[in-house]
Amino acid sequence: MYGAVEAGGTKWVCALVDAEGTIVATEVVPTTTPDETIPAALAFFRRHPAPAAVGIATFGPVDLATGHLTATPKPGWSGADVVTPFRAGLGVPVALDTDVNGAAVGEWRHGAGRGLHTLAYMTVGTGIGVGVIAHGRPLHGRAHPEAGHMRVPHDTARDPFPGVCPFHGDCLEGLASGTSMRQRWGRPAPELGDGEPWELEAEYLALAVHNLASTLSPQAVIIGGGVGGRPGLLDLVRARAAELAGGYPLDTVIIPPALGNLSGVTGAAELARAALNEIENE
Repeated sequence: MYGAVEAGGTKWVCALVDAEGTIVATEVVPTTTPDETIPAALAFFRRHPAPAAVGIATFGPVDLATGHLTATPKPGWSGADVVTPFRAGLGVPVALDTDVNGAAVGEWRHGAGRGLHTLAYMTVGTGIGVGVIAHGRPLHGRAHPEAGHMRVPHDTARDPFPGVCPFHGDCLEGLASGTSMRQRWGRPAPELGDGEPWELEAEYLALAVHNLASTLSPQAVIIGGGVGGRPGLLDLVRARAAELAGGYPLDTVIIPPALGNLSGVTGAAELARAALNEIENE
């Protein structure tokens, strides 16, 4: 068995996953404070046979070298160590990556990305994150991709909303996240009817896809999350992305996730599997 944790800003999904990628036990822990949430997640694993390794796919930003969250807007979590408690408490190898890289891995191994070597997974919910798989491995550079904070053209005549990102204002997350939609329109995204709210959302997401296609050339961009899963939204994004390409061959496929809300926790288990394989092959 592999242990998996999808550590989100609202909830932590803990799971035991077998060698075929099937979730055999799971529990949801609310994200409150590190002193409450992390011990509760550990308690889940202590109630079951010890996993061979644990993978953690966490919200961020996160320092992947130290396992500490950095300057996250989640109150009380900046500087939190999300690795050492599991390594010390369970005595097994622990792998760490971002929540969206985890979701990208899950979709690549078991979902919509099977058979591809390069893809991007964009989650559009409370915030926006992008995970990238390049030749079968999560992409890392100086740190990890933060494409949710890419700059996109902001037509202030059409959309005078200034954006909600506490760092950049009107970056992609500041303009197209669920948080921005709620503040711009005065209602949560699920309560918004068809028309301008979703046409504007499609505009920003299509601009983001255009940027990803131009810079990374992924075979597919998978768009998920609570906002990204709106029925009909991807059709609008595909149409606008084709217009933005202007006839240039940016033919990245735009598709929904196949694993639904299990992409992240499935990918976290794959991180654990990979970590254990590396140790065994040393």
